[in-house]
Amino acid sequence: MTDMTQAAVLADAATLERYAYARHIIRQAGEIALGMFQRRTELVIEEKGLQDMVSIADRMVEDFLRAQIAERFPADAVVGEERGGGAADARCVWVIDPIDGTACFVNGMLAWCVSIGVLVDGQPAIGAVYDPNADELFHACLGQGAHVLSRQGQTRLRVNDVASLQGGVLGVGFSHRVGTGTFLPFLLDVLEEGGMFIRNGSGALMIAYVAAGRLIGYFEPHINSWDCLAGIVLVNEAGGRCNDFLAENGLEKGNPILVGGPRLYPQLAALALPRCA
Repeated sequence: MTDMTQAAVLADAATLERYAYARHIIRQAGEIALGMFQRRTELVIEEKGLQDMVSIADRMVEDFLRAQIAERFPADAVVGEERGGGAADARCVWVIDPIDGTACFVNGMLAWCVSIGVLVDGQPAIGAVYDPNADELFHACLGQGAHVLSRQGQTRLRVNDVASLQGGVLGVGFSHRVGTGTFLPFLLDVLEEGGMFIRNGSGALMIAYVAAGRLIGYFEPHINSWDCLAGIVLVNEAGGRCNDFLAENGLEKGNPILVGGPRLYPQLAALALPRCA
């Protein structure tokens, strides 16, 4: 795969308008989700597949986001986890996950977030990941850098550019959409190289942590676009590298995701991506 690095272009006025709006509505969506999280024992929970849950909160938050986007930008397309959708011929495509980390959400753990990414002319251009529990908004736009807004103010994000797996903690993710044979050997290789890993249940949040320098990288052998599109923008704008996630219709079908700092990325790619081919 050809890796996706930071774009050498600046966002146009239309993209900047959507960037500002994404930061606005993701906070509202997060407040809705947090209120439902605090009343989670009242929610109806369904099983979509093996270890794949959905709650009424997911659907309500996605419906809210879709309504807000349609009202402000009616010509834009929306792709979401719960209601589907497609890119059609729209120049701008919003890719949304109302609650990434639903298993954590319904079981009372804090590792969940709301994620909004926007493709402009087929290119990841806007990313916003909001963690309502920590009140942290990770956000990025082409040519604008990546930032996190928290109670302490706003901070510029940079990846942790370590040279080896021993330089920090790696984030990993897994779903039963792929066999364990594509994942377990990778974990063994990481451990044999002296590395360590964590999995918190939210791919979007862990990719944001890579952009923030808290994790040195993230790998998942298959992930859907709504879980990672925002994070790709964050990592690119924070100086990191990412595989070509959108190859072979990754927007609709998903793909492996691999992100990391410039020096570590080639080592991670050699360990992870051949098994996903």
